[in-house]
Amino acid sequence: MRFCPFSQRVHLILDAKGIPHHKIYIDLIDKPEWYKDYSPLGKVPALQLTSVKEQPTLVESLIITEYLDEQYPELRLFPTDTLQKAQDKILIERFAPVVSAVYPVLTCNPSAPTDALTNFETALDVFEQELARRGSPYFAGQTIGIVDYMIWPWFERFPSLKLTTEQKYELKPERFGLLLKWRELVSQNEAVGKTALDAQLHADFQSSKRLGKPQYDIAFRA
Repeated sequence: MRFCPFSQRVHLILDAKGIPHHKIYIDLIDKPEWYKDYSPLGKVPALQLTSVKEQPTLVESLIITEYLDEQYPELRLFPTDTLQKAQDKILIERFAPVVSAVYPVLTCNPSAPTDALTNFETALDVFEQELARRGSPYFAGQTIGIVDYMIWPWFERFPSLKLTTEQKYELKPERFGLLLKWRELVSQNEAVGKTALDAQLHADFQSSKRLGKPQYDIAFRA
């Protein structure tokens, strides 16, 4: 499903590393029965390793991306330093409060808490401050790395808030100046460009989902 940010994480790494692969998109509301053969809990994404004996399947975006980074080391995305790698994985986990705070608004849920965007900004402050602390254009330094790719899918979706919220919400440059510069920089990455959908498509999809008729196929008009 092209609108799933967790699946997009894996697509980004596959494209960044130039790994040959075949994509199969499914309806997340009405998952095909056969999918449980690959992901018993029905989670997405799932990656079947067809070149490995018995063709095992991996699930969970971070598990998949770490596996791919180790198996295809030509372009390292995780830090080679053990401590920095652990710290980056912790930072990725710290993005969870950002997602949980903004999700009801991002998905056009009429029951979204009134303080959802306030909580979202508070959680996002961590990443503005961390980018300032690292003193580099990317979270990985001078080149794009795993943290950048793992949080990108949500930054691709944030601009749709301007189209779906009554207040036409946007990230404030005075509060998130570094992150906005980072977003512009990452948007120019080749792998990001291959998976990108624009704000209008994201807004249209969330509107269709809110009406109970998610239009997954609109992604392919991009």
